Amino acid sequence: MQELLYPAAVVLLGYVVLGITGFGSALVIVPLLAWRWPLPEVVPLVLLLDVPASLLLGGLNLRHVNFAELRRLLPGMVAGALAGLWLSSQLASRWPLLALGLYVAVVGAQALRTAPPRRQHLAAPWGYAAGGAMGLVEMLFGTAGPLVVAWLARRLPDVHVLRASTPIVITVSAGAALLTMGWAGRLSQADLWWRWLGLVGVAACGVVIGNRWACRVSPELLRRAICCLLVISGLALVAHALKMN
Repeated sequence: MQELLYPAAVVLLGYVVLGITGFGSALVIVPLLAWRWPLPEVVPLVLLLDVPASLLLGGLNLRHVNFAELRRLLPGMVAGALAGLWLSSQLASRWPLLALGLYVAVVGAQALRTAPPRRQHLAAPWGYAAGGAMGLVEMLFGTAGPLVVAWLARRLPDVHVLRASTPIVITVSAGAALLTMGWAGRLSQADLWWRWLGLVGVAACGVVIGNRWACRVSPELLRRAICCLLVISGLALVAHALKMN
């Protein structure tokens, strides 16, 4: 149990962030847990925690979830995940990761400057392209959360609908990544499942706490918190890309 005290504190923090903003748990948890455990062990653990935690958050806010948007993104996400499976063995990840980080940071900074205008309905092919990018990024880098928020922020003017819909979309993309990891044999370690059993309850508590806090936050403050997290996560991706060999 002592070995799980530090990971439990990190997981609680990460899922409080998820409960407040609708995404960002992996951006908090992965780098902090990587100090204790190897990164190849951390990523599947976080994805396994993300699925039930994101489903819980979506369930707590089910009346706000925009399922039509998920249906529009789903075909592209499947195609993007398959493309990412192939590209992961063909492509050096530094430059795509750098481009992704810059894009996410710029979107967050632009949204911070002014309130986002109400967008016109985009044609379905744009949804397929966005879903493809999400599936591709999830498979290559393990976290499509910033990209999901960057897209949904342009589609969903209501910040509460954005916050509720984001974890549902992330659940689908994380599920696709986990299926691929399972096929590759990366989910068969006993330690992974013991850690998951010890931490999944902590993750659920973090989501509930964050969700209650979010209910007391004004929509404008919540929008700014999401935008700030986008900027921070984008810059973190840039920093990680620049450190890669």
